[in-house]
Amino acid sequence: MGFEMLGSRYLVPYFGGGINTWAGLISVVLCGLAIGYLVGGRLVDRDASPRVIGIPVALAAAYLALVPPAVDHVLRWVMDTLGYGALAILFASSILLLVPFSLLGILSPAAVRLLIRSTEESGRVAGVVYGLSTIGNVFGVLFTTFLLIPTIGVRPITYLYAVLLAACAVSLLTLRPSEV
Repeated sequence: MGFEMLGSRYLVPYFGGGINTWAGLISVVLCGLAIGYLVGGRLVDRDASPRVIGIPVALAAAYLALVPPAVDHVLRWVMDTLGYGALAILFASSILLLVPFSLLGILSPAAVRLLIRSTEESGRVAGVVYGLSTIGNVFGVLFTTFLLIPTIGVRPITYLYAVLLAACAVSLLTLRPSEV
């Protein structure tokens, strides 16, 4: 969710920081996560391996690395084409956030499936995965908003997140299923 906060900083100069921008941004993030959860559940049922998590994380890293050099051109194009209204906000938010959040949404259901050893522990494992995910997201929001953005700025943080995701992807892609 740290990237959600960065997304707001990319959108605000073009669409303002009002409730409409936040509604578009939050809606797109939630849709992206929902897509990822659905896709992740299906993927991990077909291939229960760390690749199911590693490949989407690598793709999300690549997408984030493309955001800083492209975002101003893309958002100007959206404004020139669609104006400043709700459709423009939703479209701009979708371009910026839908792909990475869909890809990262794959992680939770895939992690649950990979960590479950028996059906008796499925509830506990799901609770741990979603609990840790939520705590991590709270930390990401607060750390990004109160420390990183004022200290190093939005674009460097986006690159930092891309590098961190790439490192996670490499780690996941080099794991054997027995090491999960």
